[in-house]
Amino acid sequence: MEELIHKYLEYLMYEKRYSMHTISNYQKDLVEWTLFCEKESIPPFDVEYGDVRSYLNECYLQKLNRHTVSRKLSSLRSYYYFLLKEGVVSSNAFSIIKAPKGGQVLPKFLYEEEMVALFEGIDRSTVLGSRNYALLELLYATGIRVSECCNLTISQFDFETGMLLVHGKGKKDRYVPLGDFAVESMQCYLKVGRNQLLNKSHIETDVVFLNHLGFPLTDRGVRDILKRLTRNTAMHIKVAPHMIRHTFATHLLNHGANLRAVQELLGHEHLSSTQIYTHVSKEHLKQAYAVAHPRARKSEK
Repeated sequence: MEELIHKYLEYLMYEKRYSMHTISNYQKDLVEWTLFCEKESIPPFDVEYGDVRSYLNECYLQKLNRHTVSRKLSSLRSYYYFLLKEGVVSSNAFSIIKAPKGGQVLPKFLYEEEMVALFEGIDRSTVLGSRNYALLELLYATGIRVSECCNLTISQFDFETGMLLVHGKGKKDRYVPLGDFAVESMQCYLKVGRNQLLNKSHIETDVVFLNHLGFPLTDRGVRDILKRLTRNTAMHIKVAPHMIRHTFATHLLNHGANLRAVQELLGHEHLSSTQIYTHVSKEHLKQAYAVAHPRARKSEK
């Protein structure tokens, strides 16, 4: 079982190009499922519908929220599809179980003034400050995933046309505009900051973003950078790379961008993945209306 899980996680990493954060969640879900199978004496390669129902019941007994349960089901459904393709199992019991219905969890995003505060909190005169500023500009300007960002090489940038070639999930490439601010900050970092960082490691690499020791920046490294940047501001919120991606999409829609265009920019295969941002955008409009319109609410007497 462990060997197959390892093979599956490698498939997610190298074939599907999932982020380390996503792979870590899949691994956790699979380990928990394995332990459940051992406890209930369920043969992991001969799972029946009733076994899946028992596991669902166990999740609810643990008082897991519906979003977490849905994610676990998705992880296991995907894993058993992989086993089915490999000829290890003859059926996928998870394919006939529907995810629990519940309220849609809206993605968290930053308001425009909060993004400004993040940028203003960076000291661009230092090497790491130059890198951090370019990193934040790029994430916000393109909405790319943190895994896509960490794997970027210099050849993927075309500063003359202001375009970035992104190698996305499932080996699907897409072009994303950079914007003037991102172009300026990236060129500044590449001319000075990156070379100084590279001199610390003495390695040969085309990877764009390097850590303080001169080695390629990891997903976790980007999360740590954003955590430190948030600490430099007055904001009492936890900012993760995916939150910048949510912010990118939300701000585009708030300023009138077409949903299909945002879908292409984000690299979503299905429009349904992008449509959740319209709910965020509507909430933003409702709040603005409630605050600004003189007859939005009745005054309390």
